[in-house]
Parts: sequence; C-alpha cells; structure tokens
Amino acid sequence: MLARGFADPVHDAQGVFRAVMDALARPGTIQPLVTELAPPAPLTPELAAIALALTDADAPLWLDGALAKNPAVASFLRFHTGARITADPLDAAFALVSDPAACPDFNAFAQGTPAYPDRSATLVLAVSDLSDRPGWRLDGPGIKGSATLSAAPLPADMRDRLGRNHAGFPQGIDLILAAPGRLAALPRSTRVTGG
Repeated sequence: MLARGFADPVHDAQGVFRAVMDALARPGTIQPLVTELAPPAPLTPELAAIALALTDADAPLWLDGALAKNPAVASFLRFHTGARITADPLDAAFALVSDPAACPDFNAFAQGTPAYPDRSATLVLAVSDLSDRPGWRLDGPGIKGSATLSAAPLPADMRDRLGRNHAGFPQGIDLILAAPGRLAALPRSTRVTGG
C-alpha cells in the first residue's frame, strides 16, 4: 500500500519550500520542518517532505544505495512528485542521501557549467544531529558576520569537500541538511572553516 503524501499538498509544500529557501538565503540558520509524513523506510519524513516540495517531472532524482534498495521508496516519490528516478548522479537535479557518512564525493554530481551554473545538483542529507553549537564557522552571502553549525553523521572529509565546492563557485552543489524536525543549508557560496 502506497504511503500518503502531504495532507494539504499546496500549503504543506509551500511551508517546506519556504523553510528551504530561508535556509539557503541565510546559511547556517536552522529552520523548523514539521511534517506528518510516514514514508517507506529508510526515507525519513524530512527527506520525503523536501522531495515532495522541490521535485517534479523536470527535476530528476537520485537515491543513495540504502534508499534505492527499497522499491517502495521510488514508487512513493514517483507517485507524489512525478520525478524521474535516475541511477546516474550526474543526471540528477536533486539527490537524497539517507546515509550521509557514505555520501559519494560531490564531483559525482552535476556541478553546472560556467554559462549555466544553475544546472547543478542539490544534495539533501538526512542527519541525526543538527545544531548551531560551535563546529563549522560559516562566512559568505546571507550571513551577518559569521555563523556556526554542527551536523552529524557526515563523511570524515566533509570540511575538505565543502572547501573544494566553495572554491569552484559559481559552479558546485548546494547542500541541505535535514534532521528530525529541522533543516539547514550550505549553498556553494558559503565558506566553511573550522570544525
């Protein structure tokens, strides 16, 4: 049986979209993300809500190994979003990662081109811990002075990945970190140090 999507598709999607846009506009700020979705495991309610709000038939979606193993996950996402599930991360507009510690290198995903930097991927990682406790130091557009952010679990070389991603600006991926009940974003324009 297919799990239900948003109870109020228009307003629920607008709320999630607003939270994601606020997080991207103000990197490092933690935005509330309340959802009553109960998607098939290991798709978290937060990953599902972001996918339902952002993806559609024009935005191919890549699933990490754990998500791809359960056919119910792809069925749920295809039915509720119309998005095409792709096996090639370079083809994806959005990537859902349920096991962030095993996230492929960012270069596996579309980076955009000099003429079209917007043709890059947005990665959505399900983390269990997300806070503004001291960890990374964030600087860049949308941040007054600097901000701090801490998230786990993540790849051991995450800070180096983020540094290389920022160095390639305006190309590169954008990153959304989704924890239970909240999210934060690290666009490619954000410089990450420390942590």
